[in-house]
Amino acid sequence: MRQGGGGGDGVSPGNVPVCYYGAGGRVSASLERRVRAAEVLLRCAACALAVLAAALLGADRQSRTFFSIQKVARYTDMQSLVILVIASGMVACYSLLQGARCLVSIVRGGILLSRPLAWAIFSCDQVMAYVIIGAVAVAMEAALLGKTGEVEFQWMKTCELYQRFCTQAGGGVACAVAASASMVGIALVSAFNLFRLYGHGKGSSK
Repeated sequence: MRQGGGGGDGVSPGNVPVCYYGAGGRVSASLERRVRAAEVLLRCAACALAVLAAALLGADRQSRTFFSIQKVARYTDMQSLVILVIASGMVACYSLLQGARCLVSIVRGGILLSRPLAWAIFSCDQVMAYVIIGAVAVAMEAALLGKTGEVEFQWMKTCELYQRFCTQAGGGVACAVAASASMVGIALVSAFNLFRLYGHGKGSSK
């Protein structure tokens, strides 16, 4: 079966991993541009939101005086917030590096054709998405306990004593939630970039 024409200019899965442009490509140039722009925007958003979440939580503190004893509430008093700060820092650094890679690729006009590299990016994106989502889930559960308390265990409503601390912590958790949503979008984009390398065209021979 014929796989190319016009002096060897045609492409098919039989001689190249994938083609993005031209009549023989499986992804149009306009779709490719939209996907790459979306990836850059999502990675920049994830980086900015993760940095903001870590900054809000890291700088969050409030002091109260109880019977002449001063008590300072910090994010380090809650292990779940410590985990969220660490996870947010990891996501911010990772998103910054990957965002820079995407920008360099766009400037150079390069196209991701390497399956091992695509697998590596896909795997890292998945891991980072799971890390931030897990950290957010733990932090939200702890925040709910601080807001509502637990009568059966005689856990008091901490946020009634440290309202400003809880308000700022809530803002940090909200930014982390938005960062995790961005990471989910990034994971979807990297999945698209990976699995389109395994597509089959009509011109392939069996």
